[in-house]
Amino acid sequence: MSHFFRRIVARKPIDSVQKEINEAEYKRPLTAWDLTLMGIGGIIGAGIFVLTGKAAAKNAGPGIIISFVISGIVCVFACLCYAELGSTLPVSGSAYSFTYAALGELLAWIVGWDLMLEYLVGAATVAVGWSGYLDIFVSGLVGKNHIFDPRWSNAPFVWIEGTPNVTDGFYLNKVKCLDGSSCQAVFNIPAFVIVVAITILLVLGIREAAWVNNTMVIIKLLVTVMFILTGIKFINNANYTPFVPPNEGKGQYGLSGIFEASVSVFFAYIGFDAVTTTAQEAANPQRDLPIGIIGSLGICTILYIAVSSVLVGMVPYRSIDLKAPVGQALIDVGLPAMAVIISFGALVGLTSVMITMMIGQPRIFYSMAYDGLLPPVFSRIHPKFGTPYITTIFSGTLCALLAGLLPVDLLGNLTSVGTLSAFFLVSVSTLVLRVTQPDLPRKFQIPGGFWFGGIFVPFLSAFFSAGLFSQATVASIARVFIWMAIGLVIYFAYGFWHSKIGQAIANGGAPVERSEKSEKHIAVLG
Repeated sequence: MSHFFRRIVARKPIDSVQKEINEAEYKRPLTAWDLTLMGIGGIIGAGIFVLTGKAAAKNAGPGIIISFVISGIVCVFACLCYAELGSTLPVSGSAYSFTYAALGELLAWIVGWDLMLEYLVGAATVAVGWSGYLDIFVSGLVGKNHIFDPRWSNAPFVWIEGTPNVTDGFYLNKVKCLDGSSCQAVFNIPAFVIVVAITILLVLGIREAAWVNNTMVIIKLLVTVMFILTGIKFINNANYTPFVPPNEGKGQYGLSGIFEASVSVFFAYIGFDAVTTTAQEAANPQRDLPIGIIGSLGICTILYIAVSSVLVGMVPYRSIDLKAPVGQALIDVGLPAMAVIISFGALVGLTSVMITMMIGQPRIFYSMAYDGLLPPVFSRIHPKFGTPYITTIFSGTLCALLAGLLPVDLLGNLTSVGTLSAFFLVSVSTLVLRVTQPDLPRKFQIPGGFWFGGIFVPFLSAFFSAGLFSQATVASIARVFIWMAIGLVIYFAYGFWHSKIGQAIANGGAPVERSEKSEKHIAVLG
């Protein structure tokens, strides 16, 4: 039993991480600019155009501004942990590799498996939303209510939470056809096609994907700034009063409403962590990763606060449209053409979010295969394009099928809870490595010295991540634990027996945490 326990808690030696960095066949074309725009691409999606208004109308009123500040501060803690570990262990495994080096193999597998919920399932979620925005945008251009056949632009199933009269489960999705009759949805073709197109782009090269992503991020930043500068002219100061509306029940305005909105808009910040999955494709990862992570989160926080400030100033918070708050606000002040431009910005924004998420997942698979926890085929790099093409095609195909078949609400809940699990373990990993390996060279360190930067900040990050995790619905948490159980079956069926570290222990040799050779590697990289 002690032998079994040693294997599942075995930590990946730092010299093994340096070996992985040195042996990788990735090309390294990404700059700090690319990484920053990638982070912005992962964070800013439809959330800035939809979630802002929904949280203001239902929870916080003008106090949504405070909610974004609170969520931004909470995210900063996790952001700093990712920045420190990303500069210390610049490998493509992100949270998986960080956890492996700090907490051991079993927890690393769990976080690697959970990251599928953030990246792969998250991209599928965004693809479903992209399909809906495409219909709205094209329909707006041609002056029709809908342009796509609902049978081929919706998932065939819907997920219904249990009620006294209805059992939890999947049900057939009945939609209204273009002729007004009721019909059965078959498959979401637009969502499927956009995922396939992005998969092809990512196979062709990270540099090409970065060019496309950078262009899209600049477009959506311009559209966002355009809304802010246009909307300022229509602000009515009376709409800011009362800034914190009187409480009308739990989570409905007042102080509880502000915190309820903070939990809601927290998920609008998710995406900056995907930057760390490109560590082995960055020209200078120790310097550029912290710039990309912190820079993207800082820029997005400012934009979120600005958009929410303008929106609640333009429209009384109780009158904000829940489905398209920003677009409807522009229509209300007599600017319908601008609303179409905003819809286009949201469409572009969602595309860049998918690119960022779909860059992340194959690189997680690559690192897991490199360590022996997945079959070796997953660690192949294309000789010409320099991309993990097998894992990119595999994850892209699976993502496309999820996007075509499953409803957005089920996918979205899984994404949020899976991400918080990764945030928690990365925070704990940061704390553990500060304690167990205080002399490990860190190009970027959380400011504040050992006690504040090394202990207090990671502890707060883990605490807030666990707190937000506890706010998820019981059904969402149950699904994540079911997902973990499936992952553990796969681990003990394959990963446990093929793990490189596990095999070393089984053969009588235990991995050494530090070596003279690893010190030289770290000195060169640092």
